[in-house]
Amino acid sequence: MTPRVVLAGAAGCLWAAGVVWAGVRLVEVPVFALLPTLASAFIGPGLVLALLILVQSLRRRANDAPETAPGAKTDAQVLHDTLEQVALALCLWPPTGYLATGAGPSLVAALGVAFVPARLAYWTGCRVSAPLRTFGFAATFGATLFAFGFAVVSAFGFAAGLANG
Repeated sequence: MTPRVVLAGAAGCLWAAGVVWAGVRLVEVPVFALLPTLASAFIGPGLVLALLILVQSLRRRANDAPETAPGAKTDAQVLHDTLEQVALALCLWPPTGYLATGAGPSLVAALGVAFVPARLAYWTGCRVSAPLRTFGFAATFGATLFAFGFAVVSAFGFAAGLANG
C-alpha cells in the first residue's frame, strides 16, 4: 500500500467524519420527520445503483461479448461493491436514525446525500486511480460506521441521563 493510498483512505475517513458532523450540527430535519427521511435517504443510493445497472445493461445489449468489453469487469465489481454498501446502509441507517437522539433524521439525510459523491469517487477511482478508489470506499463505509457509532454513544448518553435524573 503506497503512502498516497493511505492518505486517500485518511481523507475518506475525514470526509466520513465531516458527514456525521454536518448531519448532527448543520442539517436540520425535525425529529417527527424520521420516517419520511428514512424513506428518502435511500434515493441517492438507489440512483447510484440504477446508473451502474444501466451501464451494465447497455454494455450487454451493445456488445456480442459484453464480459470482454473495456471496463466491463471493473463496472461489475463496482456494482457488486456498491450493493454491499447499500446492504450495510439498509441495516445500519434505520437504527442510526432512531438511536441518534435528536439528530437522527438529520444524520440519516446527510448520509443519503453524501453517499452519491463518495460512490462516484469510488467508481471513478476504480477506473483511473487507486487513491481515489480508496477515498471513495473509506468515505462511504466510514460515514455509515461513524454515524452508527455516534448514534450508539448518543443513545447510551441519553439513557444514562434518564437513569441519573
